[in-house]
Amino acid sequence: MPPGPASDGALSRPVTAGVVSALVGFTSSFVIVLTGLAGVGADAGQAASGLLTVSVTMGLSSALLALWTRMPITVAWSTPGAALLASTGTVDGGWPAAVGAFLVTGVLFAVTGLVPWLGALVARIPPSVAQAMLAGVLLQLCLGPVTGLADNPLAVAPVVAVWLLAMRFLPRWAAPLAFLTAAVVIGVDLAVSGTSIDPADLVPHLELTTPAFTLGGIVGIAVPLYLVTMASQNVAGAAVMKSLGYEVPWRRSMVVTGIGTVVGAPTGGHAINLAAISAALAAGPEAGEDRSRRWIASVTSGGVLVLLGIASAAFGALVLLAPAGVIPAVAGLALLTVLASSLQAALADADERIPAVVTFATAASGIAIAGVNAAFWALVAGLVVRAVLRHGRPPAG
Repeated sequence: MPPGPASDGALSRPVTAGVVSALVGFTSSFVIVLTGLAGVGADAGQAASGLLTVSVTMGLSSALLALWTRMPITVAWSTPGAALLASTGTVDGGWPAAVGAFLVTGVLFAVTGLVPWLGALVARIPPSVAQAMLAGVLLQLCLGPVTGLADNPLAVAPVVAVWLLAMRFLPRWAAPLAFLTAAVVIGVDLAVSGTSIDPADLVPHLELTTPAFTLGGIVGIAVPLYLVTMASQNVAGAAVMKSLGYEVPWRRSMVVTGIGTVVGAPTGGHAINLAAISAALAAGPEAGEDRSRRWIASVTSGGVLVLLGIASAAFGALVLLAPAGVIPAVAGLALLTVLASSLQAALADADERIPAVVTFATAASGIAIAGVNAAFWALVAGLVVRAVLRHGRPPAG
């Protein structure tokens, strides 16, 4: 007996949700990934290789976890981690040291799944301090739209205007529509200038880098990248899934994303993790009323991400040809909602505000001491100030 309309709808809704999840996740933040990889020393080819790598590894990991658990678990790249990289700068050892740090980060993810006390230790980091560190890292990137409007208003103003209107009427699509507008601006600029794109730049490729392990890379990149990703992605992603009625298998998820990060590191992949926003798209009611079939959305999302990864060279080529200020504006607009939620979480508790502000200010300063970037020192400063202020006081509650 052929399937009826109800059966068709039961399949089409999770498939549609999966496609939307992948498109929103990729187009809203791939510019941040490219910016982050370039920030720690990748050239254009290495950054494009990294974008291809994280797209494919997170797509395959999403499909694997969904098929394995029959749950709508979605894996994403670490957008806060990419923002962290963008503000880090090149460490001693250059790009190979960054690749080594990515590999160490993947090992830490996997170990977190296998060693319960490590996950418990990470969970003890006060959310206010962790979110303040993230907010400080994001601040400089979020200035992109402002500086872009000042330096190149004709190119940047349309991007900002479309983003603002989309935030009013289609908030989920605000960042993708801002990028689409940027693509139109780039196309007009290319037509006016007569610049052409080399077809070779559109061919997907991987560039292998031998990792180097340096103190600056491990302390300045791996540790902050691990902590930011755990606090703002993995823990948040598990919480989103729990709010939708799904208990994420923590060990399997950490091991899969850890191995995926390790495998992707030599070709420039920085980190993959449990998704939060796209998790809600694939695991929520939009994926269909039948909760037992929502895992199809995650498998679909994984497949679309792999296809987008294969096309990532074209996205990278487009970014390289953008007029001044356009790409920083797109990245900053995409991160504004993350900055807002991080500041809200950091300052929500009055007793935690001073440590949070110290953490935020240190991270935003962009300082580097002994070859270690501001994110690490922000965490140290916030925890020290918090310990001093709370010393001798009875526990809250």
